[in-house]
Amino acid sequence: MTVLSVAVKGLGFTIVNFRCSIGKKAGGENMFIGHFAPAMVAAAHPRAPGLGTLFVAGQFLDFGFFGLALIGVENFRITPGITQMVPLDLYDMPYTHSLLGSTLLAAAFALLIWLFTRNRTGALIGGAVVLSHWFLDLLVHAPDLTLAGSPPKFGLGLWNYPLIEMPLEISITFGALALYICRTRAISARSKYALGLLAVLLMAMQSINWFGPEPQSADMAMKLTGLFAFSVAALAAWWAGRTRMVKQT
Repeated sequence: MTVLSVAVKGLGFTIVNFRCSIGKKAGGENMFIGHFAPAMVAAAHPRAPGLGTLFVAGQFLDFGFFGLALIGVENFRITPGITQMVPLDLYDMPYTHSLLGSTLLAAAFALLIWLFTRNRTGALIGGAVVLSHWFLDLLVHAPDLTLAGSPPKFGLGLWNYPLIEMPLEISITFGALALYICRTRAISARSKYALGLLAVLLMAMQSINWFGPEPQSADMAMKLTGLFAFSVAALAAWWAGRTRMVKQT
Protein backbone atom coordinates (compact mmCIF):
# COMPACT_ATOMS: atom_id res chain seq x y z
CA MET A 1 0.00 0.00 0.00
CA THR A 2 1.55 3.33 -1.04
CA VAL A 3 1.69 6.51 1.03
CA LEU A 4 -0.72 8.11 -1.48
CA SER A 5 -3.30 5.34 -1.08
CA VAL A 6 -3.08 5.61 2.70
CA ALA A 7 -3.63 9.36 2.47
CA VAL A 8 -6.61 8.96 0.17
CA LYS A 9 -8.19 6.34 2.42
CA GLY A 10 -7.54 8.54 5.46
CA LEU A 11 -9.21 11.50 3.76
CA GLY A 12 -12.20 9.34 2.85
CA PHE A 13 -12.49 8.15 6.44
CA THR A 14 -12.38 11.75 7.69
CA ILE A 15 -15.13 12.86 5.31
CA VAL A 16 -17.35 9.92 6.25
CA ASN A 17 -16.85 10.62 9.94
CA PHE A 18 -17.63 14.31 9.39
CA ARG A 19 -20.85 13.42 7.57
CA CYS A 20 -21.85 11.00 10.28
CA SER A 21 -21.21 13.53 13.05
CA ILE A 22 -23.35 16.10 11.26
CA GLY A 23 -26.10 13.55 10.85
CA LYS A 24 -26.05 12.72 14.56
CA LYS A 25 -26.03 16.33 15.76
CA ALA A 26 -28.33 18.14 13.39
CA GLY A 27 -31.96 18.65 14.18
CA GLY A 28 -34.91 20.88 13.40
CA GLU A 29 -35.90 22.37 10.07
CA ASN A 30 -32.53 22.23 8.34
CA MET A 31 -33.26 24.51 5.40
CA PHE A 32 -33.83 27.27 7.91
CA ILE A 33 -32.05 30.57 7.28
CA GLY A 34 -31.88 29.73 3.55
CA HIS A 35 -35.60 30.51 3.40
CA PHE A 36 -34.77 34.11 4.26
CA ALA A 37 -32.54 34.53 1.20
CA PRO A 38 -35.44 35.24 -1.21
CA ALA A 39 -36.80 37.72 1.35
CA MET A 40 -33.56 39.73 1.38
CA VAL A 41 -33.22 39.68 -2.40
CA ALA A 42 -36.85 40.77 -2.79
CA ALA A 43 -36.44 43.56 -0.23
CA ALA A 44 -34.01 45.27 -2.60
CA HIS A 45 -36.91 46.05 -4.95
CA PRO A 46 -38.26 49.61 -4.50
CA ARG A 47 -41.89 48.42 -4.36
CA ALA A 48 -41.26 45.48 -2.04
CA PRO A 49 -42.92 45.11 1.36
CA GLY A 50 -40.76 45.66 4.44
CA LEU A 51 -37.97 43.25 5.26
CA GLY A 52 -39.81 42.00 8.36
CA THR A 53 -42.91 41.18 6.32
CA LEU A 54 -40.78 39.35 3.78
CA PHE A 55 -39.09 37.32 6.53
CA VAL A 56 -42.55 36.21 7.64
CA ALA A 57 -43.28 35.34 4.00
CA GLY A 58 -40.11 33.25 3.74
CA GLN A 59 -41.20 31.04 6.65
CA PHE A 60 -44.97 31.41 6.19
CA LEU A 61 -45.37 27.75 5.22
CA ASP A 62 -43.51 26.61 8.34
CA PHE A 63 -45.47 29.02 10.53
CA GLY A 64 -48.53 27.26 9.16
CA PHE A 65 -47.02 23.79 9.47
CA PHE A 66 -46.02 24.09 13.12
CA GLY A 67 -49.29 25.83 13.90
CA LEU A 68 -51.30 23.00 12.34
CA ALA A 69 -49.02 20.43 13.97
CA LEU A 70 -49.87 21.91 17.38
CA ILE A 71 -53.53 21.02 16.85
CA GLY A 72 -52.88 17.71 15.08
CA VAL A 73 -53.99 18.71 11.58
CA GLU A 74 -50.53 18.08 10.12
CA ASN A 75 -47.99 15.75 11.70
CA PHE A 76 -44.34 14.74 11.82
CA ARG A 77 -42.22 12.43 13.94
CA ILE A 78 -38.59 11.96 14.89
CA THR A 79 -36.95 9.10 13.03
CA PRO A 80 -33.18 9.07 13.63
CA GLY A 81 -31.24 8.30 10.46
CA ILE A 82 -34.04 9.08 8.02
CA THR A 83 -31.56 11.50 6.43
CA GLN A 84 -27.92 12.31 7.22
CA MET A 85 -28.72 15.76 8.59
CA VAL A 86 -32.32 15.80 9.76
CA PRO A 87 -34.24 13.27 11.86
CA LEU A 88 -37.64 14.68 10.90
CA ASP A 89 -40.08 12.32 9.20
CA LEU A 90 -42.41 14.86 7.58
CA TYR A 91 -44.98 12.30 6.59
CA ASP A 92 -48.17 14.36 6.89
CA MET A 93 -48.21 17.96 5.64
CA PRO A 94 -50.70 18.03 2.76
CA TYR A 95 -51.91 21.59 3.31
CA THR A 96 -48.77 23.65 3.91
CA HIS A 97 -46.18 21.71 1.91
CA SER A 98 -48.02 20.53 -1.16
CA LEU A 99 -47.40 22.68 -4.22
CA LEU A 100 -51.12 23.40 -4.42
CA GLY A 101 -51.37 24.33 -0.75
CA SER A 102 -48.23 26.45 -0.95
CA THR A 103 -49.61 28.30 -3.96
CA LEU A 104 -52.90 28.99 -2.18
CA LEU A 105 -51.07 30.22 0.93
CA ALA A 106 -48.87 32.42 -1.26
CA ALA A 107 -51.98 33.89 -2.89
CA ALA A 108 -53.55 34.50 0.53
CA PHE A 109 -50.42 36.25 1.77
CA ALA A 110 -50.30 38.38 -1.38
CA LEU A 111 -53.96 39.29 -0.92
CA LEU A 112 -53.31 40.39 2.66
CA ILE A 113 -50.49 42.66 1.53
CA TRP A 114 -52.67 44.15 -1.19
CA LEU A 115 -55.59 44.72 1.19
CA PHE A 116 -53.39 46.58 3.67
CA THR A 117 -51.22 48.51 1.20
CA ARG A 118 -52.95 48.52 -2.22
CA ASN A 119 -49.46 47.81 -3.54
CA ARG A 120 -49.96 45.26 -6.32
CA THR A 121 -46.26 44.83 -7.06
CA GLY A 122 -45.46 44.41 -3.37
CA ALA A 123 -48.24 41.85 -3.04
CA LEU A 124 -46.86 39.81 -5.93
CA ILE A 125 -43.36 39.99 -4.45
CA GLY A 126 -44.61 38.82 -1.06
CA GLY A 127 -46.51 35.93 -2.62
CA ALA A 128 -43.47 34.90 -4.63
CA VAL A 129 -41.33 34.78 -1.47
CA VAL A 130 -43.92 32.52 0.20
CA LEU A 131 -43.91 30.15 -2.77
CA SER A 132 -40.09 30.09 -2.91
CA HIS A 133 -40.18 28.10 0.34
CA TRP A 134 -41.60 25.02 -1.41
CA PHE A 135 -38.96 25.05 -4.13
CA LEU A 136 -36.10 25.47 -1.64
CA ASP A 137 -37.54 22.58 0.38
CA LEU A 138 -37.64 20.54 -2.82
CA LEU A 139 -33.84 20.81 -3.00
CA VAL A 140 -33.12 19.55 0.51
CA HIS A 141 -36.02 17.39 1.68
CA ALA A 142 -36.24 13.65 1.39
CA PRO A 143 -39.27 12.78 -0.77
CA ASP A 144 -42.05 14.16 1.42
CA LEU A 145 -43.41 17.05 -0.68
CA THR A 146 -46.50 16.55 -2.81
CA LEU A 147 -48.18 18.36 -5.66
CA ALA A 148 -51.69 18.31 -4.17
CA GLY A 149 -51.47 16.50 -0.82
CA SER A 150 -51.20 12.88 -1.95
CA PRO A 151 -48.46 10.75 -3.55
CA PRO A 152 -46.24 10.80 -5.49
CA LYS A 153 -43.84 12.56 -3.14
CA PHE A 154 -40.87 14.65 -4.20
CA GLY A 155 -37.56 15.81 -2.74
CA LEU A 156 -34.00 15.89 -4.07
CA GLY A 157 -32.52 14.97 -0.69
CA LEU A 158 -29.61 17.37 -0.11
CA TRP A 159 -30.12 16.66 3.59
CA ASN A 160 -28.16 13.49 2.82
CA TYR A 161 -25.20 15.53 1.56
CA PRO A 162 -24.09 17.94 4.32
CA LEU A 163 -20.89 18.89 2.49
CA ILE A 164 -23.13 20.36 -0.23
CA GLU A 165 -26.13 21.56 1.78
CA MET A 166 -24.26 23.44 4.51
CA PRO A 167 -22.08 25.71 2.34
CA LEU A 168 -24.98 26.16 -0.09
CA GLU A 169 -27.28 27.45 2.65
CA ILE A 170 -24.66 29.78 4.10
CA SER A 171 -23.74 31.07 0.63
CA ILE A 172 -27.25 31.89 -0.54
CA THR A 173 -28.24 33.45 2.79
CA PHE A 174 -25.28 35.73 3.32
CA GLY A 175 -24.97 36.40 -0.40
CA ALA A 176 -28.57 37.65 -0.27
CA LEU A 177 -27.79 39.77 2.80
CA ALA A 178 -24.80 41.29 0.99
CA LEU A 179 -27.01 42.08 -2.00
CA TYR A 180 -29.58 43.72 0.26
CA ILE A 181 -26.90 45.87 1.89
CA CYS A 182 -25.47 46.90 -1.50
CA ARG A 183 -28.90 47.82 -2.92
CA THR A 184 -29.99 49.85 0.12
CA ARG A 185 -28.59 52.74 2.13
CA ALA A 186 -28.67 53.54 5.81
CA ILE A 187 -31.24 56.08 7.00
CA SER A 188 -30.38 55.66 10.67
CA ALA A 189 -27.15 55.56 12.62
CA ARG A 190 -28.44 52.33 14.17
CA SER A 191 -28.43 50.53 10.82
CA LYS A 192 -25.03 48.90 11.35
CA TYR A 193 -26.16 47.55 14.71
CA ALA A 194 -29.44 46.25 13.29
CA LEU A 195 -27.68 44.54 10.40
CA GLY A 196 -25.02 43.14 12.72
CA LEU A 197 -27.68 41.74 15.03
CA LEU A 198 -29.53 40.19 12.10
CA ALA A 199 -26.37 38.54 10.73
CA VAL A 200 -25.26 37.21 14.12
CA LEU A 201 -28.77 35.97 14.91
CA LEU A 202 -29.07 34.12 11.60
CA MET A 203 -25.68 32.47 12.04
CA ALA A 204 -26.41 31.54 15.66
CA MET A 205 -29.80 30.06 14.80
CA GLN A 206 -28.39 27.99 11.97
CA SER A 207 -25.49 26.79 14.12
CA ILE A 208 -27.92 25.61 16.81
CA ASN A 209 -30.04 24.02 14.10
CA TRP A 210 -27.04 22.13 12.72
CA PHE A 211 -25.01 21.32 15.81
CA GLY A 212 -27.52 21.36 18.66
CA PRO A 213 -28.75 18.16 20.28
CA GLU A 214 -31.01 15.98 18.19
CA PRO A 215 -34.67 16.30 19.24
CA GLN A 216 -36.04 13.27 21.03
CA SER A 217 -39.69 13.69 20.09
CA ALA A 218 -41.98 15.89 18.03
CA ASP A 219 -43.52 17.44 21.13
CA MET A 220 -45.21 20.76 21.78
CA ALA A 221 -41.96 22.35 23.01
CA MET A 222 -40.26 21.65 19.69
CA LYS A 223 -43.15 23.14 17.71
CA LEU A 224 -43.32 26.25 19.90
CA THR A 225 -39.55 26.67 19.67
CA GLY A 226 -39.77 26.67 15.88
CA LEU A 227 -42.51 29.31 15.89
CA PHE A 228 -40.50 31.40 18.38
CA ALA A 229 -37.34 31.22 16.28
CA PHE A 230 -39.17 32.31 13.11
CA SER A 231 -40.73 35.22 15.01
CA VAL A 232 -37.44 36.41 16.50
CA ALA A 233 -35.79 36.38 13.07
CA ALA A 234 -38.70 38.36 11.61
CA LEU A 235 -38.48 40.95 14.40
CA ALA A 236 -34.76 41.39 13.83
CA ALA A 237 -35.40 41.80 10.10
CA TRP A 238 -38.16 44.33 10.81
CA TRP A 239 -35.72 46.46 12.83
CA ALA A 240 -33.02 46.20 10.18
CA GLY A 241 -35.50 47.11 7.45
CA ARG A 242 -36.62 50.24 9.31
CA THR A 243 -33.05 51.55 9.30
CA ARG A 244 -32.51 51.26 5.53
CA MET A 245 -33.97 52.48 2.26
CA VAL A 246 -33.62 51.15 -1.28
CA LYS A 247 -31.17 53.24 -3.27
CA GLN A 248 -32.58 55.36 -6.08
CA THR A 249 -31.41 54.25 -9.53
